Amino acid sequence: MPKKSSKSPAAKAPKKKTAKKATRPTLAQRADKHQLYQWSVQSPGVDIEFFTEEFTRHRGRKPLRLREDFCGTAHFSTEWCKTDPQRTALGVDLDGPTLAYGRQHNLEPAGPAVANRVKLAQADVRETRFAKVDLTLAMNFSYCVFKTRDELQTYFAAACKGLVRDGILALEVYGGTESMSTLTEERDIRGGATYIWEQEKFSPITHHTLCHISWRFKKDKSVLHRAFTYDWRLWTLPELRELMLTAGFKSVKFYFERVDGDEGDEFLTGTGEFIEHDEVDNQEAFLAYVLALK
Repeated sequence: MPKKSSKSPAAKAPKKKTAKKATRPTLAQRADKHQLYQWSVQSPGVDIEFFTEEFTRHRGRKPLRLREDFCGTAHFSTEWCKTDPQRTALGVDLDGPTLAYGRQHNLEPAGPAVANRVKLAQADVRETRFAKVDLTLAMNFSYCVFKTRDELQTYFAAACKGLVRDGILALEVYGGTESMSTLTEERDIRGGATYIWEQEKFSPITHHTLCHISWRFKKDKSVLHRAFTYDWRLWTLPELRELMLTAGFKSVKFYFERVDGDEGDEFLTGTGEFIEHDEVDNQEAFLAYVLALK
């Protein structure tokens, strides 16, 4: 006769496994970094208005043919072609997946009437095999990827060659005392997110700077950490002018935002209006436009 177990029948039964509750992805994990980038740092409507006005003022005609260097998702090129049925755009960028994103999320939703006037090329922006244009843009400080004077001058020379006789090259530039510091800045954007700009490193000898973009989501506090990283050289305004003139441009103009406020005020408010300046006081931080006229 077998011995009775000292354990209860319940103790002998195998334990049932409790199903783990599925973890919902965070907002950061579900985020579209390219859409966030467009919301955070691009304002094509404002830029198109400014470039159109200044090109018309200097050249006496409206620019129609655009080349967007370092175009990324071609958001600017798409918006450019929406403003006038005669306008065309060529977007040039090395990154194939980002260009593909632009085709799907910017060009296709714009419809064939717009999309058919935007051409995208996966190529080096220093290539000169493309048709000449009225206006070439290098926005969001993208040309800072060139870290030597020879590299940047080669780009400017190629851009000059790619313009029609009275064409213009336009850049965005940032500077000021804070541009040569390590810092983190935040501001709220649409979609319940906070845009985070981080300057991790800066070398006063080489002007090499390492910067990142992240986003934090208010609802669940999740962070899309360093979604974009920029390994750049921070170029100064006199360097840009010297290299542009050497590359073949006839004149270079600088535009700074007009601010409201009295002298001595701790904070000044930007007006969104950019004025041409030959001299300007240094600031903690500034964004400016540079126009090189052929």
